[in-house]
Amino acid sequence: MSLDVAIQKALGTFYLDVAFQTHGGVLGLLGASGSGKSKTLQCITGIEQPDAGHIALNGCVLFDHISHINVSVQKRRVGYLFQHYALFPNMTVAENIACGIRKSVAKRERNETLYTMMERMRLTGLEKQKPAQLSGGQQQRVALARILVNEPDMLLLDEPFSALDSYLKEQVMTEIKEILRQFQKDSIIVTHNRDEAYQLCDHIAVLHQGHVEVMGKTADVFAQPQTKAAAMLTGCKNIVSAEKRGTYEVFVPAWGILLTTCQPVEDTVCAIGVRGHSFHQNVTENAYPIRVLEEIEQPFEWIVKFRYEQQTDASPAVWWRFAKMDRPLQLESPLGVRPEDVLLLYQ
Repeated sequence: MSLDVAIQKALGTFYLDVAFQTHGGVLGLLGASGSGKSKTLQCITGIEQPDAGHIALNGCVLFDHISHINVSVQKRRVGYLFQHYALFPNMTVAENIACGIRKSVAKRERNETLYTMMERMRLTGLEKQKPAQLSGGQQQRVALARILVNEPDMLLLDEPFSALDSYLKEQVMTEIKEILRQFQKDSIIVTHNRDEAYQLCDHIAVLHQGHVEVMGKTADVFAQPQTKAAAMLTGCKNIVSAEKRGTYEVFVPAWGILLTTCQPVEDTVCAIGVRGHSFHQNVTENAYPIRVLEEIEQPFEWIVKFRYEQQTDASPAVWWRFAKMDRPLQLESPLGVRPEDVLLLYQ
């Protein structure tokens, strides 16, 4: 099972130019608002038509500009979960799900398919309820059931948790992960949330200003984001300009310090990133004295904003995060960063 996408589309002053392939599992399109994530999904489903390029699913061409191929939405067999689910408000749960069953299916088989799916999605007993009577998680399961009864070849989820209250989100994420596992075909999730991407996706493609900037296994992208945009989207709070000083050394002018790296430094390095949890008082490598500026208490951790002793007052504070149980007795001691935790960034 695979999806091959290479498309271009002009949208006013914005230009979408994305290319990627899937090879099984769940791919996350991770990007800020306006980066082109949802528009990419709409091109895959056929809701939007690219200006150029091609889209093929499992070897079947869905769109090709040169060959003038543009398969209709109804024939693409791509399931698309909209952000707000797009349920019919005047229909019951059973009627909404039944809308997804192909018309060619006999009545008896339709009923069997309907109630099998309702049981699978834990909706039994809600057959006569209407969307307004359901919780956000129930509405989402109804929308997914309506898609899955049509047995799509691919599942696309556009910001699937944006309409949910935060207290429901963790539970629903667990449910979605199990549904995607059972689906056993390629899926794509659009999100701007790093936690959603990390928990649900086998691979990540980072979209920035209309193009795929970084793509790889989820853990690899988080470990080595490679670009400033990818570092920011994966939660790195400390991103600062840097200069190559040696094969394994970078100088950070704003901080006034030299850092040793684990990865070889390329000539095109433009910045480094250090995650807030990567600072440690018991690490002697890349250790420098600091000046604490502010302490922020959160429910389960502390955030400490500091500057290095050599750091200029005009430069942004550095963020240091640690669990409450790990709070040191003396904050203003030299902080170290392991070389493998210095992220080299190239754009």
